[in-house]
Amino acid sequence: MDALFIDAALEAEVREIAVPEPAEDEVRIRVEYVGICGSDLHYYFHGANGAFVVREPLIPGHELAGRIDHDPTGQWAAGTPVTVHPARFGRPRPGLEGAPHLWPGGSYLGSASTWPHTQGAAAEYLVVDRGMIRVLPEGVTARRAALAEPLAVALHALGVAGPVAGARVLVTGSGPIGLMAVAAAVAAGAEVTATDVLPGPLARARVLGASHTVDVRTEELDAGVFDVVLECSGAPQSISAALRAVRAAGVVVQVGMLPDAERPVNLAPFIAKEVRYLGSFRFADEIDAAIRLLAEHPVIEAAITHEYPLAEAAAAFATARDSDASGKVLLVL
Repeated sequence: MDALFIDAALEAEVREIAVPEPAEDEVRIRVEYVGICGSDLHYYFHGANGAFVVREPLIPGHELAGRIDHDPTGQWAAGTPVTVHPARFGRPRPGLEGAPHLWPGGSYLGSASTWPHTQGAAAEYLVVDRGMIRVLPEGVTARRAALAEPLAVALHALGVAGPVAGARVLVTGSGPIGLMAVAAAVAAGAEVTATDVLPGPLARARVLGASHTVDVRTEELDAGVFDVVLECSGAPQSISAALRAVRAAGVVVQVGMLPDAERPVNLAPFIAKEVRYLGSFRFADEIDAAIRLLAEHPVIEAAITHEYPLAEAAAAFATARDSDASGKVLLVL
């Protein structure tokens, strides 16, 4: 089978490797679509995602959909459409019973955070634990289901924020995760404003239901008016803007990843307004709600803007890096 390997920064190659065989408690999937995530871009362009450095050839990809190819138990027939929860949770920790995504010792598909690395989904066939399988409901295509993982990230962030029905929600940064945050907040009944520095992402945010969009290069955000801010850009200046924009006693959820380094942020509004500033990391079981949301709101698929075959992965990464031109970019296998 063909698989895409990232060897180092700007070094990626499709290679032929053996088709993996599932054990009794595993299932083999014929992968059809793999979404390119920000972590994949970091691995390709920088050879590392934060502190996680590519030390051996890495198959990227944790946003995927396809069909069952072989289930040793016969529970699922070949051809059953599925997506996958990409995490294998680690060791339970007292006080974190309801947060398995925070347990130490876990792994995530397509990640250099473990040694050996946890190989990902950018391959024709993928073997996963049986418990990671999520069967798709009728009407949800594999193409749309490739959005289930990033949508689950957004739903987890909303869960951290609390109920948002009728609330004024600001989403800062309208890249792929920001777009999922817009869609999730709109579906939850919020009035959503989205920001970015480029027209392309703002146009896509409007398609997904944002009532208002703000180009922060030329427009000022209203200060102190938003009940909840979902900060999806990961830019320090955007964090400062989020703390200014949120109302007194409001909530800011940090969704966008930040480098593991000191960055300047203006915390004065955080103190003066008694803001709750909360982190949000991946998700626990929200992928199930994400699949239901994809079934109920087909418009979310509009976040997908480009598709590339595996052999054109370099072009796919370049397009995904161009946030004005692209939303979610998919590899098609």
